[in-house]
Amino acid sequence: MSELADKQPSGGEGVLTAGCLLLLVLFVDAVAGLLVVIVLAVRGVGRTGAGSARTATGVPPPDWAPVLGFGALALVPEVTAVVLLRLGHRVIGAVQLTICVFLAVHASGSWP
Repeated sequence: MSELADKQPSGGEGVLTAGCLLLLVLFVDAVAGLLVVIVLAVRGVGRTGAGSARTATGVPPPDWAPVLGFGALALVPEVTAVVLLRLGHRVIGAVQLTICVFLAVHASGSWP
């Protein structure tokens, strides 16, 4: 019995590990979101610069980049949430699912 007690982490170590894991996952999500925002901003600047030289009277085609960008970004927290929920980190998985829902709503709002 004492061998099992030695192998199980104490409650404080589990909380510390979960907190560090949550901060790491949120940091990675923030970096991925920043990357998508930078790509969309650069794409928008390039699109407005190219549009001023054209003299076409027609309506430009819809831009699907925001929908695809935020939709793909919504998949990242969804996959990590499923993995974290399977590993038993319910709070971190719930936070990831909340972020996924927020990004999915934002992607559907960007629909042309």
